[in-house]
Amino acid sequence: MDVFETIRKRKSVRSYEPTPIPEEVLTQVLDAARLAPSAGNAQPWHFIIVKDEDKRARIAKGCRYGRFLAESPVAIVACGDKKASPHWYAIDTAIALEHLVLAATALGLGTCWIGAFNQEDIRGMLKLPEKFDIVALMALGYRRKKLDLLAKILHMIRRRKKLEDIVSLETCGAMYGGHKDNHPQPFSIRMEEPHVRIRL
Repeated sequence: MDVFETIRKRKSVRSYEPTPIPEEVLTQVLDAARLAPSAGNAQPWHFIIVKDEDKRARIAKGCRYGRFLAESPVAIVACGDKKASPHWYAIDTAIALEHLVLAATALGLGTCWIGAFNQEDIRGMLKLPEKFDIVALMALGYRRKKLDLLAKILHMIRRRKKLEDIVSLETCGAMYGGHKDNHPQPFSIRMEEPHVRIRL
Protein backbone atom coordinates (compact mmCIF):
# COMPACT_ATOMS: atom_id res chain seq x y z
CA MET A 1 0.00 0.00 0.00
CA ASP A 2 1.58 3.33 -1.02
CA VAL A 3 1.37 6.42 1.15
CA PHE A 4 -1.48 8.06 -0.80
CA GLU A 5 -3.60 4.92 -0.66
CA THR A 6 -2.89 4.64 3.06
CA ILE A 7 -3.99 8.23 3.68
CA ARG A 8 -7.23 7.68 1.75
CA LYS A 9 -7.99 4.39 3.53
CA ARG A 10 -7.47 5.73 7.05
CA LYS A 11 -10.75 5.90 8.96
CA SER A 12 -11.63 6.50 12.58
CA VAL A 13 -12.59 3.05 13.88
CA ARG A 14 -14.92 2.85 16.87
CA SER A 15 -15.61 -0.89 17.02
CA TYR A 16 -12.93 -3.57 17.40
CA GLU A 17 -12.47 -7.31 17.28
CA PRO A 18 -10.93 -8.83 20.44
CA THR A 19 -8.16 -10.36 18.29
CA PRO A 20 -4.76 -9.63 19.86
CA ILE A 21 -2.25 -7.64 17.82
CA PRO A 22 0.88 -9.69 17.08
CA GLU A 23 3.86 -8.25 18.94
CA GLU A 24 5.90 -7.81 15.77
CA VAL A 25 3.08 -5.81 14.16
CA LEU A 26 2.70 -3.61 17.25
CA THR A 27 6.46 -3.00 17.24
CA GLN A 28 6.34 -1.91 13.59
CA VAL A 29 3.58 0.57 14.36
CA LEU A 30 5.44 2.01 17.34
CA ASP A 31 8.67 2.26 15.38
CA ALA A 32 6.91 4.45 12.82
CA ALA A 33 6.13 6.87 15.66
CA ARG A 34 9.75 6.74 16.81
CA LEU A 35 10.91 7.93 13.39
CA ALA A 36 8.78 11.08 13.42
CA PRO A 37 10.39 14.54 13.19
CA SER A 38 10.49 16.88 16.19
CA ALA A 39 11.71 20.38 17.02
CA GLY A 40 15.47 20.23 17.66
CA ASN A 41 15.17 16.44 17.41
CA ALA A 42 14.06 16.47 21.06
CA GLN A 43 11.71 13.51 20.50
CA PRO A 44 9.61 14.52 23.53
CA TRP A 45 7.18 11.62 23.38
CA HIS A 46 6.53 8.55 25.46
CA PHE A 47 3.90 5.94 24.59
CA ILE A 48 2.34 3.74 27.23
CA ILE A 49 0.78 0.56 25.83
CA VAL A 50 -2.23 -0.56 27.82
CA LYS A 51 -3.44 -4.10 27.16
CA ASP A 52 -4.90 -4.93 30.58
CA GLU A 53 -8.68 -5.22 30.22
CA ASP A 54 -9.51 -3.62 33.58
CA LYS A 55 -7.24 -0.65 32.93
CA ARG A 56 -8.70 -0.13 29.46
CA ALA A 57 -12.21 -0.23 30.89
CA ARG A 58 -11.29 2.34 33.54
CA ILE A 59 -9.68 4.63 30.96
CA ALA A 60 -12.69 4.26 28.66
CA LYS A 61 -15.08 5.18 31.49
CA GLY A 62 -13.42 8.58 31.72
CA CYS A 63 -13.62 9.22 27.96
CA ARG A 64 -16.71 11.10 26.88
CA TYR A 65 -16.41 9.93 23.27
CA GLY A 66 -14.07 6.99 23.66
CA ARG A 67 -15.97 4.22 25.42
CA PHE A 68 -14.85 1.86 22.63
CA LEU A 69 -11.37 1.86 24.21
CA ALA A 70 -12.71 -0.88 26.45
CA GLU A 71 -12.99 -3.23 23.45
CA SER A 72 -9.86 -2.31 21.46
CA PRO A 73 -7.11 -4.81 22.37
CA VAL A 74 -4.60 -1.99 22.79
CA ALA A 75 -4.97 1.53 24.13
CA ILE A 76 -2.03 3.87 23.61
CA VAL A 77 -1.52 6.73 26.04
CA ALA A 78 0.60 9.30 24.21
CA CYS A 79 2.55 11.52 26.57
CA GLY A 80 4.65 14.61 25.88
CA ASP A 81 7.74 15.53 27.87
CA LYS A 82 7.26 19.14 29.00
CA LYS A 83 10.84 19.45 30.19
CA ALA A 84 12.42 18.08 27.02
CA SER A 85 10.45 20.47 24.78
CA PRO A 86 8.34 22.99 26.75
CA HIS A 87 6.88 24.76 23.70
CA TRP A 88 6.56 21.96 21.17
CA TYR A 89 5.95 18.68 23.04
CA ALA A 90 2.24 18.54 22.16
CA ILE A 91 2.73 19.24 18.44
CA ASP A 92 5.65 16.83 18.16
CA THR A 93 3.79 14.05 19.97
CA ALA A 94 0.80 14.58 17.66
CA ILE A 95 3.08 14.28 14.62
CA ALA A 96 4.47 11.01 15.98
CA LEU A 97 0.94 9.75 16.60
CA GLU A 98 -0.06 10.41 13.01
CA HIS A 99 2.97 8.42 11.85
CA LEU A 100 1.65 5.62 14.06
CA VAL A 101 -1.86 5.94 12.62
CA LEU A 102 -0.68 5.67 9.02
CA ALA A 103 1.59 2.72 9.79
CA ALA A 104 -1.31 0.97 11.53
CA THR A 105 -3.56 1.58 8.50
CA ALA A 106 -0.94 0.18 6.13
CA LEU A 107 -0.73 -2.95 8.30
CA GLY A 108 -4.50 -3.52 8.32
CA LEU A 109 -5.22 -2.09 11.77
CA GLY A 110 -7.82 0.44 12.81
CA THR A 111 -7.23 3.47 15.03
CA CYS A 112 -9.12 6.33 16.58
CA TRP A 113 -7.83 9.49 18.24
CA ILE A 114 -9.35 10.39 21.61
CA GLY A 115 -8.83 13.89 22.97
CA ALA A 116 -11.37 14.04 25.81
CA PHE A 117 -10.32 11.95 28.82
CA ASN A 118 -9.77 12.04 32.58
CA GLN A 119 -6.14 13.10 32.72
CA GLU A 120 -5.74 12.91 36.50
CA ASP A 121 -7.23 9.43 36.81
CA ILE A 122 -5.00 8.08 34.02
CA ARG A 123 -1.95 9.80 35.49
CA GLY A 124 -2.48 8.10 38.82
CA MET A 125 -3.25 4.70 37.34
CA LEU A 126 -0.18 4.69 35.09
CA LYS A 127 2.12 6.41 37.63
CA LEU A 128 3.10 9.19 35.26
CA PRO A 129 5.96 11.46 36.35
CA GLU A 130 5.16 15.17 36.58
CA LYS A 131 7.22 15.99 33.47
CA PHE A 132 4.74 14.14 31.24
CA ASP A 133 1.47 15.58 29.97
CA ILE A 134 -1.04 13.26 28.27
CA VAL A 135 -1.53 14.63 24.76
CA ALA A 136 -4.02 12.08 23.40
CA LEU A 137 -5.22 8.50 23.61
CA MET A 138 -5.30 6.11 20.68
CA ALA A 139 -7.41 3.00 20.19
CA LEU A 140 -5.63 0.32 18.18
CA GLY A 141 -6.92 -3.00 16.88
CA TYR A 142 -8.61 -4.92 14.08
CA ARG A 143 -11.82 -3.32 12.90
CA ARG A 144 -15.12 -5.02 13.63
CA LYS A 145 -17.43 -4.77 10.64
CA LYS A 146 -20.28 -2.83 12.14
CA LEU A 147 -22.31 0.19 11.06
CA ASP A 148 -20.79 3.28 12.69
CA LEU A 149 -23.78 5.58 12.99
CA LEU A 150 -21.77 8.38 14.59
CA ALA A 151 -19.31 8.43 11.69
CA LYS A 152 -22.16 8.30 9.14
CA ILE A 153 -23.92 11.24 10.77
CA LEU A 154 -20.71 13.27 11.11
CA HIS A 155 -19.78 12.71 7.46
CA MET A 156 -23.28 13.73 6.37
CA ILE A 157 -23.18 16.95 8.41
CA ARG A 158 -19.51 17.76 7.87
CA ARG A 159 -18.34 16.61 4.48
CA ARG A 160 -14.69 16.79 3.43
CA LYS A 161 -13.84 20.32 2.41
CA LYS A 162 -12.69 20.95 -1.14
CA LEU A 163 -9.05 21.81 -1.75
CA GLU A 164 -9.93 25.37 -2.76
CA ASP A 165 -11.59 25.87 0.64
CA ILE A 166 -8.42 25.11 2.61
CA VAL A 167 -5.60 26.38 0.35
CA SER A 168 -4.68 29.91 -0.77
CA LEU A 169 -1.95 30.98 -3.18
CA GLU A 170 0.55 33.62 -1.97
CA THR A 171 -1.99 35.50 0.21
CA CYS A 172 -4.90 34.32 2.34
CA GLY A 173 -8.05 34.05 0.27
CA ALA A 174 -6.32 34.14 -3.11
CA MET A 175 -7.58 31.18 -5.11
CA TYR A 176 -5.31 28.21 -5.61
CA GLY A 177 -5.89 26.57 -9.00
CA GLY A 178 -4.58 23.05 -8.45
CA HIS A 179 -6.45 20.14 -9.95
CA LYS A 180 -9.89 21.06 -11.27
CA ASP A 181 -11.83 18.29 -9.55
CA ASN A 182 -9.60 18.33 -6.42
CA HIS A 183 -9.01 14.60 -6.76
CA PRO A 184 -5.74 14.08 -8.66
CA GLN A 185 -5.56 10.77 -10.47
CA PRO A 186 -2.55 8.46 -10.11
CA PHE A 187 0.12 9.01 -12.71
CA SER A 188 3.53 7.63 -13.64
CA ILE A 189 6.90 9.35 -13.61
CA ARG A 190 9.54 7.82 -15.84
CA MET A 191 12.98 7.81 -14.23
CA GLU A 192 16.35 7.86 -16.02
CA GLU A 193 16.33 4.10 -16.36
CA PRO A 194 13.64 3.24 -18.93
CA HIS A 195 12.45 0.21 -16.96
CA VAL A 196 11.76 2.10 -13.70
CA ARG A 197 8.41 3.69 -12.88
CA ILE A 198 7.12 5.28 -9.68
CA ARG A 199 3.42 5.09 -9.00
CA LEU A 200 2.01 8.17 -7.24
